[in-house]
Amino acid sequence: MQLVLLSGGSGKRLWPLSNNARSKQFLPLLEAEDGKMESMVQRVVRQIREVGLTENITLATNASQLDIITNQLGDNISVVTEPERRDTFPAIALASSFLKFKKECNDDEVVVIMPCDPYTEIGYFQVIAQMAACVKQNVADLVLMGIRPTYPSAKYGYVVPSQKEEENNGFQMVSRFVEKPEVSYAEELLKEGAFWNGGVFAFRLGYMMQIIRKYIQSDSFENTRARYTELPKISFDYEVAEKAESVAVLPFNGQWKDLGTWNTLTDELHQPTIGNVKLGTHCENTHVINELQLPLYVDGLTNAVVAASPDGIFVCAKQYSEDIKKAVEYLTPRPMYEERRWGTYRVIDDSHYEDGHHSLTKSITILPGRSISYQIHRHRSEVWTFVEGEGVVVLDGVEQHVKAGDTFIVPLGHKHALKAITRLTLIEVQNGHPLIEEDIERLNYEWKKD
Repeated sequence: MQLVLLSGGSGKRLWPLSNNARSKQFLPLLEAEDGKMESMVQRVVRQIREVGLTENITLATNASQLDIITNQLGDNISVVTEPERRDTFPAIALASSFLKFKKECNDDEVVVIMPCDPYTEIGYFQVIAQMAACVKQNVADLVLMGIRPTYPSAKYGYVVPSQKEEENNGFQMVSRFVEKPEVSYAEELLKEGAFWNGGVFAFRLGYMMQIIRKYIQSDSFENTRARYTELPKISFDYEVAEKAESVAVLPFNGQWKDLGTWNTLTDELHQPTIGNVKLGTHCENTHVINELQLPLYVDGLTNAVVAASPDGIFVCAKQYSEDIKKAVEYLTPRPMYEERRWGTYRVIDDSHYEDGHHSLTKSITILPGRSISYQIHRHRSEVWTFVEGEGVVVLDGVEQHVKAGDTFIVPLGHKHALKAITRLTLIEVQNGHPLIEEDIERLNYEWKKD
């Protein structure tokens, strides 16, 4: 069995901790059994491995998330990146092409698609194993998981089974799909025995490849990826599930939550505060998360959430926390914090001056043995002041040892790279116009052996 985890999202609903580069599934806010903090995607991958479901895991995502995925999950998980964000059908099609041509899976291979961030229990993964078994038994072309609803919700799509009472080996055939109905209609659907659509699908690889060939005739993953825009920008539900000749559903009755809002996320936090926070005695059901180095004091709030990061500060009653999604695009022009394969950076200052001058100051941490790629900038110079550790700088092919207390200038248009020997922290001041992350031309470089 091949398991594909879908990782998308724009990071709007958990602002300011999430952003376009660090979506909700990567926030290390959940406490594992050993007391360490982990992200939603780390939790899901850990659960998959603990139950022995499969070691064949592929993560489908966009290019902006590649570094943080590698940083959190390591190099043992295959990653497929979209050339551009389109929707779930093209993303699943691209991942299927990867399994076919890169992993060389045969057409009979069972593929299971699931989100990378459900907050759930072990039984969830046991149902996935049952779904794979149903596909092997040719129960239906497509088998999906139905989440047993706990209330009539307008937030989820619904799967309506053709049989309400009589079940066959745990599964039911699907009569129809209903996409995010009004609450009144959702109440009627629950009377019909409908399930929430949890976005978990199982099928044979050959079934999906036949659908892909309607749009792209390809004999390689590279060709499919190059022609990605030829795939329709549409959800998997609309393009595949609702058009399938036979669809079965397996119910899951256990704990399942989408921790996509501050209201739902804070319900699962073990402590009311994270970070440098002092909570006063007059707070009730209030959670505070602080990623800033500055101390944060909160008092007198009830049923509220406070979150502070380099991207901004959020203070809101929990019941209105979902409204942040509408305002985010007006609040942050760029991410102020990012995790990269080599470490992290945090924007300290972003200043525009009357004479048109622009400067950007970052605190950058590079992990031991990691390096920033050999690159050149066309629009900016940089000044590096090292405050922790030691490393090696290369400028136009010449390497130089650096340590805490050193300052290094990278002139505009010069090739450069930086490698950490120990944990290396520096303050970077950029000067130029425009100061954007895209102003990077990456080049090949082989570091001299130590």
